[in-house]
Amino acid sequence: MNFSAQAPTQIAWVTQDLDATETALTGLLGVRKWVRIPDVHFAADTCSYRGKPADFIASISLSYLGDMQLELISPVRGENIYSDYLRASGPGLHHVCMEAETPERFETAVAAAAQHGATVVQRGVMPGGIQFAYVAAPHAGVPFVEIAYFSPEIKAFYDYIKQEQR
Repeated sequence: MNFSAQAPTQIAWVTQDLDATETALTGLLGVRKWVRIPDVHFAADTCSYRGKPADFIASISLSYLGDMQLELISPVRGENIYSDYLRASGPGLHHVCMEAETPERFETAVAAAAQHGATVVQRGVMPGGIQFAYVAAPHAGVPFVEIAYFSPEIKAFYDYIKQEQR
């Protein structure tokens, strides 16, 4: 499966300072409000990083610019794709996210990415029904592409955040 018929649904940055990044992007993009989700726990029994169980915490801030979700991620503790990116590259654009419409399409898309030579670097399941996989995409001009499935409950939460922008 490829995503050629749909546009990315999210642009994400990794930062050490959510406040400063929110302020900068608010000024640059005119975002009205950010919703902060502190200390999100990614558990080792549901997440992996470079093929090994991953137990880490990251704080997240979300907003919207039209229908495009903006995500800021600040790692707190544990080894993960975000901490490694900060060490190697500093803060900045980290990934674009492509949404799979069903859990089955999510699995198909991850398998197709691997068949086309992409490396699955980090993947997992989060409370609320988010399934995610980051595939390395350096030749695409962005460090990673995230493939994700969002449950109806998570989509309702995202709609609430989007409404806050109006």
